[in-house]
Amino acid sequence: MTKEDAQYEKMTQGNTKKLVLSLGTATMISMLITAIYNIADTFFVSDISKNATAAVTVVFPLMAIIQAVGFTLGMGAGSLVSSALGEKRNEDAQIIGSSAFYGSVILGTIITVLCYIFMNPLMKLLGSTDDILPYARDYSLWIVAGFPLMAGSFVMNNLLRSEGKAKFAMIGLTTGGILNMILDPVLISGCSLGISGAAIATVISQAVSFTILLMMFLLKKSIIKLSIKETSHKIKVYGEIVKVGFPSLCRQGLASIATILLNNAAKNYGNESTIAAIGVTNKVVMIIFSMCLGIGQGYQPVCGYNYFAKKYDRVKEAMIFTFIFSFVAMTLVSLVCFIFAKQIITVFANSHEDTTELIEIGKKALRFQCISMPILSLNVIVNMTYQSTKRSVIASILSCCRQGLFFIPFVLILPLIFKLNGVILTQPISDICTSLFSVPFFIATLKDLNKKNKETIVESSIEAI
Repeated sequence: MTKEDAQYEKMTQGNTKKLVLSLGTATMISMLITAIYNIADTFFVSDISKNATAAVTVVFPLMAIIQAVGFTLGMGAGSLVSSALGEKRNEDAQIIGSSAFYGSVILGTIITVLCYIFMNPLMKLLGSTDDILPYARDYSLWIVAGFPLMAGSFVMNNLLRSEGKAKFAMIGLTTGGILNMILDPVLISGCSLGISGAAIATVISQAVSFTILLMMFLLKKSIIKLSIKETSHKIKVYGEIVKVGFPSLCRQGLASIATILLNNAAKNYGNESTIAAIGVTNKVVMIIFSMCLGIGQGYQPVCGYNYFAKKYDRVKEAMIFTFIFSFVAMTLVSLVCFIFAKQIITVFANSHEDTTELIEIGKKALRFQCISMPILSLNVIVNMTYQSTKRSVIASILSCCRQGLFFIPFVLILPLIFKLNGVILTQPISDICTSLFSVPFFIATLKDLNKKNKETIVESSIEAI
């Protein structure tokens, strides 16, 4: 039995719950490490000043943009690779994977160049005040240099997951995340590089993750080979990758827009402490949400393989289990964060400054978000199902809800009515509306899977006759 056949058998015949837990746990760890990349700098930079903490918040949308590029190409290629492998079209999987990888590195390089050209106006657009600007500029000068590596890493991570090899992806991202946490204090305080040290630590860590992930392909640990010769010259291939990955672009791209709007709302109805508090809260919420996304992305290859292998009963079983597991896990973590909200926010407060206002705003914002987080599991699982089965339009609509269709009107209206409280309530209310909007799609998906399963049974019976 070939390596490809063994993997196919595992994904289409193995216990679905064990597969989801195995892939989901590894992917969840990878997502947590990705969140740590974003939050480690905030933690160590908080000891410099609240303006430095606010600067990391201001620059974050830039990182979200490159994550959007990586996730769009990575998730798009990953879903297509899963379906190709499920249908035993291995050559197509090779072309898709190689095209997405090299395309991401090129796009990452273009974005890096544009960021350097328009650095100062870009920082102002992202919500920087005059006091925050010097820190934001120093931080972003280094951060943007790592964009090609970050984009390429996201694609390789998703390609490995799409094959059902999430553990290999986890190794690369985990190593980089741990290194980032080690280098941050060394470069920030030990080498007296300040906020620039935090950015340098992140870029070095990204380079290490990129190298480890690339070695997985070069050492033939994967079915896909990242060969420049396999890169497609057909626009249609890239169009299909972007089409299937578009929900990820919506999710990540709107996260950037949402952060920019929230930063500007915080600036208009507060001060540097408000921006820092909202930023810290969002980073903590990102860790909670990454657990949900992680288990959802672990479910995706199980869904993709089995859906295109016409094993619809296995898709339904995996979908229900993933939702229940994700909801319970999110509820428990949100409960802990709600109880210890003040202590969590205090960790990111500079002990040398008066951070009373930052802590109070952050505590209030985190508790409101914890109330709405668990039910988001529904939106994530339904979204992942539609994306994995190439139903990009509905998947894109569902992806746009949390930080787009609902968030943008709320962030523009609520602060006008409730001032700072409106800023704090925007995301929780958006989360609740997003979850309610997802319910009919969840029910429709289950009905559709039941219908397809019955049709498959009838077809099999006719063929047997």
